[in-house]
Amino acid sequence: MAKLLFVMTGTAYWTLKDGTRHATGYWAEEFAAPYKALTDAGHQIVVATPGGVVPHVDMMSLRPEMAGSAQAAIDLEEIIRSAEVMRRPIELADVRLDDYDAVYLPGGHGPMEDLCVDADAGRLLTAALASGKPLAIVCHAPAAMLATRIHGVSPFACYRVNAFTNEEENAVGLAPKARWLLEDELIDLGVDFTKGDMWKPYTVVDRNLLTGQNPASAADLAGRLLQVL
Repeated sequence: MAKLLFVMTGTAYWTLKDGTRHATGYWAEEFAAPYKALTDAGHQIVVATPGGVVPHVDMMSLRPEMAGSAQAAIDLEEIIRSAEVMRRPIELADVRLDDYDAVYLPGGHGPMEDLCVDADAGRLLTAALASGKPLAIVCHAPAAMLATRIHGVSPFACYRVNAFTNEEENAVGLAPKARWLLEDELIDLGVDFTKGDMWKPYTVVDRNLLTGQNPASAADLAGRLLQVL
């Protein structure tokens, strides 16, 4: 069985352009759906965060209207509560890529605050991409690709990528408040940005890079990851 690294945000807020802090963290479904699919298949998960802090769930993602139903919200909370690895993350700076068979990054707005500027995240993603090992990234977590730039150049340039779109950010009312939009920044990075319908599952595979557009894409991304493992 494979050993996978989940690289997760360590922040509980996202700084908006007026300086206020929007409460966030990781999005529950984007952790829970892949975690359950992968562990049910017998794979081992290790969680890493900047500084080794315990990841903070975005409480909005546990609301029934966001999870899909009251039962779905309960199920997500149960998966998170039972995931012992969430209570003892390792420091991102201490990660050795050679120890893992694949890398996965769940989103939430948290990565727009910390992983996007985290040098350790940038080095790890650069190494993972070059290694040929599966690298799966969903929703807002492609913000971590911004940390791979050296002298303005990223190894992700020209890769087909998707992520949370400007339309989706507008739909949740945060686009006008954001310091920058993920779709715009990824296009500036030089990726071949592609997208599907709002809120619908949509994933893209380009070589060893797998990306998903939104929370609904997390389960599909996990399925694709299982196939390549």
